[in-house]
Amino acid sequence: MIAFERVSKRYPNGREALSNVTFNINTGEMVFLTGRSGAGKSTVLKLIALLERPSRGTLLVNGKNTSTLKTRHIPAFRRGIGVVFQDHKLLADRPVFDNVALPLVVAATPLKEIDKRVRAALDQVGLLGKERMLPFELSVGEQQRVGIARAVITKPPLLIADEPTGNLDPDLALEVMRLFRRFQDVGVTVVVATHDLHIVREFGQREIVLDNGQVQGEAADSLPSVVATR
Repeated sequence: MIAFERVSKRYPNGREALSNVTFNINTGEMVFLTGRSGAGKSTVLKLIALLERPSRGTLLVNGKNTSTLKTRHIPAFRRGIGVVFQDHKLLADRPVFDNVALPLVVAATPLKEIDKRVRAALDQVGLLGKERMLPFELSVGEQQRVGIARAVITKPPLLIADEPTGNLDPDLALEVMRLFRRFQDVGVTVVVATHDLHIVREFGQREIVLDNGQVQGEAADSLPSVVATR
C-alpha cells in the first residue's frame, strides 16, 4: 500500500524535514507515526497525500510513484485517500450534511447517491439524526467525528490522520481511535500521526518512530517488490 524508499524532503527555506526515510505499510494495516513535535510526522502524511512531493527517494502509494505522477492525475489519486485533521476544517456556516457531502459534491455524485452515502457515513460515526446541525452546535468530539465521516464518505482504501485526538480528552480520544480501528477491521489501511503514547499502547498496533526527520529503531519489514505506475 505505502512504501518509502530512502525518501528525503527539503522545503524551500532549506529545512530538511525528512532524511533518507525507509519503511513500508501493508494493505489493511493500522500504523502509528510517533515522535516529538517537528520530528517529521506531518511531512510524512503530506507526502502520502501528495500535498508535497519528495525531494529525493521513491514513495509508492497504492502502486503509484508520487514523484512522477502527472498533475492531471492528482485529483483521482487523492480520491483514494481520506484525510482527518486535528482542527476538523469544517465549514462553519454549513450543516453537518453539507460538510460530509462535500467530497461527493466535488466528484459530481448524483444527489440520490449523496443522500444515501452521507446518512450511512454519519451512522458509522454515531451522528445519524444530526444532519441539519451546524458545527458550533456540536461538541468537539462530535465535530471530529464529522471530519471522519467526511474522510470516509468516498470509501477510500487509505485513511490518514494528523494528531486527530490532540484536542480531545482521554475518553473522547479513545472513542475516536476505536472508530479508526473499526475501519481497519473492514480492510481500510489507517495511518495515524500522534504524540499520545497512551493511545499507541492502548491499541497495540505497529509504531514508526520519527526523530529529527529520521526513522528510529527497526523501521519496517523489507520493502515489497512493486512496480510503480504513473
